[in-house]
Amino acid sequence: MRDFIDLQGASGASYRFRRRPEGAAHLPTAGNYAVVQATAAGFKVLLVGTSMDLSLTRPPGPARSGRKTSHLFTRLNVARAVRVAEHEDIVTHYRPAEVASEEA
Repeated sequence: MRDFIDLQGASGASYRFRRRPEGAAHLPTAGNYAVVQATAAGFKVLLVGTSMDLSLTRPPGPARSGRKTSHLFTRLNVARAVRVAEHEDIVTHYRPAEVASEEA
């Protein structure tokens, strides 16, 4: 799987996400994340979410998710309003089976 992917929003905007290597630590920074699975056509978005601390975000393992290998991608986004707006734009475009938000 590539190290960077661009997710599209319903608005037509493009959002660049970086793959977090398995076992790698993440800075405790707010942002958006996506769990994706590689497909013959590129990738399938399984989950999108927001977090106030990306270091606590973990991809679901195959045993838990019942799916083949999935990859966690993150996008640093400290400003809450921007983070939430991008999240809603991406969710509207992909309509993933799972959506998560850790906004308080």
